[in-house]
Amino acid sequence: MFENKPKISPLARRAARERVLQALYQWLFTGQSVSSIEEQFLVDQDMSKVDIPYFHKLLHEIPLYTAGLNEKFSSFLDRPVAQLDPIEQVILWIGSYELSYCPDIPWRVAINESVELAKRFGADKSHKYINGILDKLAHRLQVENPVRQSA
Repeated sequence: MFENKPKISPLARRAARERVLQALYQWLFTGQSVSSIEEQFLVDQDMSKVDIPYFHKLLHEIPLYTAGLNEKFSSFLDRPVAQLDPIEQVILWIGSYELSYCPDIPWRVAINESVELAKRFGADKSHKYINGILDKLAHRLQVENPVRQSA
């Protein structure tokens, strides 16, 4: 029969991604531990509308996979990863992570959420750049594993 999965609010997930973007940006520039950054966010930020478990998952797992995530999307870039704008790099990490490791999130949702992050936090027109890279990655992943990436 049907499993009773808890209903996840799309707005709470979006808020989690926004906070993760900010936290990973901080991590990238300060070198602080993600646990320390997480504690700062939980104490100093309004997290009332954030999917806290998802925030925790992304914040703690993405740093473990940054080299692999960079490798996944680097062939679609028009410049070396090291020359990416830091906000774009973090958004690509989030999108690539969701495309690669979150089979419960439809690939179109993962791309759209990353595009929305780029519109809100990125440079002018970076959302188009993010969209193009993640779309190519999603198609590659669908070829490699069509069952997991369907939807």
